[in-house]
Amino acid sequence: MATDAVMAKAVSLAREAADQDAPVGTVGEHLGFDSDDERVVTHYFACLDPAYVGWRWAVVVTRASRARAATVSEVVLLPGADALIAPAWVPWSERVRPGDLGVGTVWATPADDPRLTAGFTASADLDGAASQSPVHPGQWEIGLGRVRVLSSYGRDVAAERWVEGERGPDSPMARSVSLTCSSCGFLIPIGGPLGQAFGVCAHDMSPADGCVVALNYGCGAHSEIIDTSGPTSTQPSASGDDDHESGDPESSADGADEDPSVDVDSA
Repeated sequence: MATDAVMAKAVSLAREAADQDAPVGTVGEHLGFDSDDERVVTHYFACLDPAYVGWRWAVVVTRASRARAATVSEVVLLPGADALIAPAWVPWSERVRPGDLGVGTVWATPADDPRLTAGFTASADLDGAASQSPVHPGQWEIGLGRVRVLSSYGRDVAAERWVEGERGPDSPMARSVSLTCSSCGFLIPIGGPLGQAFGVCAHDMSPADGCVVALNYGCGAHSEIIDTSGPTSTQPSASGDDDHESGDPESSADGADEDPSVDVDSA
């Protein structure tokens, strides 16, 4: 696009407009211009305000098709390449991460969430045993009153997240041990399709206590890690015996009440 010569030379007009709109002493040197459209040019001036380092005053000038004089269209403050600006706005629903929800926080589920599918309610009529209807017992997940239940996609997404999480087989904890949850007595099985790969830990000393764990996860609190060393301390016998065997040397404390230097007869 050819630059309008009249607009390109309108630097003084643009500076005068910037000085009029900007705070006193904040309009710096002319930085150049851009041709925005036919007979429309934007002139840029450095911003000297210390609060807006890297920003530029932008003055748009234009003229009518047969006019010889430029006129000012607008004056704005725009960020330059080195300007400090806020990051792009992200909707709240995309900013919230797992673990952010607290007391009083409400997280709405979309009506068309692909992780959910229609559930079985008391208002649905069951068809015959040979029917392949979605409301046949073999097709719905138990849970009367639930409008929606997990879809197969929802289960797959959850399973993938759990496997890749801190309770999965590739976590540092699981890779540090050889025994897995599938053989642990503290594993509580869960029903449904997810029960084929996951359970709930019930060991109070495990870092996964009360959490869903992959069957091939593991930790140092496995039930089959058994202490076979036996008791490490002895208790005195109930009879009070000192357990000396015949012929054993007596301790220095034995016979402490007897003084061989005392002659009983002479006493």
